[in-house]
Amino acid sequence: MMDYPLIVLVVSLVVLWCSAKAGAYLRKRQQDLDEAECEDLGVILAATLTLLGLIIGFSFSMAVSRYNQRKNYEEAEANAIGTEYFRAGLLPAADASKVRAMLTNYVQQRVLFYTTRGASQLDQIDASTVRLQSDLWSAIQTYAVAQPTPVVALAVSGMNDVLNSQGYTQAAWWNRIPTAAWAMMGAIAICSNLLLGYTSHRLKGDMKRFFILPLVVSVSFFLIADLDSPRGGVIHVSPQNLMSLSSILRTP
Repeated sequence: MMDYPLIVLVVSLVVLWCSAKAGAYLRKRQQDLDEAECEDLGVILAATLTLLGLIIGFSFSMAVSRYNQRKNYEEAEANAIGTEYFRAGLLPAADASKVRAMLTNYVQQRVLFYTTRGASQLDQIDASTVRLQSDLWSAIQTYAVAQPTPVVALAVSGMNDVLNSQGYTQAAWWNRIPTAAWAMMGAIAICSNLLLGYTSHRLKGDMKRFFILPLVVSVSFFLIADLDSPRGGVIHVSPQNLMSLSSILRTP
């Protein structure tokens, strides 16, 4: 569900709103609280809201750092491919032309990796990427074994960076906010809204005010889920560096 931030927004809003109403209902069935009990509940509510704010802030920081990591690896991947494209010129003309043609196709597959959302299409892209990586390494390996010179080692090192950069990118896309963190945020948010409803002194005409906290918390959950999801939602890493490199490599 975390890959669908809009669903996170709707579900959390409904659950938290119902929690506030449930707290108000429980308050209605209880006898009136004395002043000391109301003060104690007020302290508990304030502490719970403070803890909720801290956890939301911590989770938001985690989501932003993961988003920035994906952006940085996209830039690093484009740089690695571009560098290897020029280093391929250290190979014989026939091998250089072959490697550069495969690198041009490889960049296009990497752009599709960032822009495609369909699962079936992603499987095809992954298969094409693995096949191109194998062909690229084989092309470099054949000549490197035959001519193990320091100059050829530069081309081999550059190709190694190209393959490693894709692995780092994939690992960054798999690195998500732990489920335990989401569960803790949800549990504390529900408790906060229950206490908010329970500490209400009037029931009639006041329930509209209880919509504010569920809305604010739900929007926060939506933003965190959006930043944390590489493909879902509306905030995505745009492969600007890879697209720029692709246009350069396709230029005659």
